[in-house]
Amino acid sequence: MESSLAMATAFNFIGAFAGTAVARTIGAGLVDERTTTQAVVAAALIGAITWNLITWYLGLPSSSSHALVGGLAGAAIADAGLDAVNWVSFDGWRPLGMVGVLVALAISPVLGAAAALLVLRSLRFALRRATRRFEGPVRDVQWATAGLLAVSQGANDVQKAVGVVAAVLLAEGTTSSLDAPFSATLGAALAMAAGTALGGWRIVRTIGRRIYDLRPVDSLASQSGSAAVVLCASLAGAPVSTTHVVASSVVGAGAGRRRWSRIRWAVVREMGLAWLLTIPATAALAAVALTTWRWVT
Repeated sequence: MESSLAMATAFNFIGAFAGTAVARTIGAGLVDERTTTQAVVAAALIGAITWNLITWYLGLPSSSSHALVGGLAGAAIADAGLDAVNWVSFDGWRPLGMVGVLVALAISPVLGAAAALLVLRSLRFALRRATRRFEGPVRDVQWATAGLLAVSQGANDVQKAVGVVAAVLLAEGTTSSLDAPFSATLGAALAMAAGTALGGWRIVRTIGRRIYDLRPVDSLASQSGSAAVVLCASLAGAPVSTTHVVASSVVGAGAGRRRWSRIRWAVVREMGLAWLLTIPATAALAAVALTTWRWVT
C-alpha cells in the first residue's frame, strides 16, 4: 500500500506539468476577470478548503473541483452579484462558463462508470479461459494504469489551482496573460503531492474497500476507465473531479460483474449526498468568509 501511494504521489507531481488547458478554463471561464481579486480568491479557497477538510475527516470522497467552483461562484456573487459569474459559455467542446463546467463535472462520473464496465466486460471476455496464474500479470499491468491515472489527476487537479493563481496575477496587473509562472505550477504540484502522501489514506480506504470488494481485474478496469476519462478531459480543458470519476468507476466495475447486491449502496448514497451539497456549501462558506474579511478589515 505504501509503495502504491508513493507512486501516486510522484506521478501526481509529474502530471501537473502535462498541460495548461484546465488552468485556462478555471482562470478565464468561470467569473468576471474584474471580480477575481485577491480577497475573492482567498474567500473561495477558504470555503473550498474548509469543506474538503470536513469531508476528508469523514472519509467521504468529495470533489475538490466542485468545492473550488462553488467557492469561486459564492465569493464572486457576494462581491459583485450574479453578473459576476459567467454562466454559459463554450468554445467548441471546451467548457468556459459555469454551466459548461458543471455539465462536465456531472457527465464525467457517468463516463467513468461506463468506461470501467466496458473495460471489465472486455477483459473478462479476453481472459475467459485464463487460469489463476494470470493474476500476476494483471497486477503488474495495474502499476502502469495506476501511474497513468495519477498523471491524469495531476494534469487536471493541479492545473485548477494554477488557473486560480493565474487569474489573480492577471487581475492584479502582475502579468498580461493567463500563463501562470513556473513557480505557481511547481508550488501547486508540490502541494498536491504532499496532500496525496500525507492525507490520502481515508479516501483510499473508502474507494478501495468500502464501495465494492475489488478483484485485480476489477481494479484494472476501474483504473483504465478512470484514466481515459480524466486524461481526455484534461486535454479538452474540462475540469472534472478525479474523485468522482474513480469512485463511479468502482461502481461500474461492480455493475460489470452484475453483482449489484455486493455494491455497498449506503456508502454510495453518502458520497452522492456529499457531492450534491459541495457546491452550495462551499459557495455559502466562501460568501461568509468574504463578508467576514471585509467586516474585520
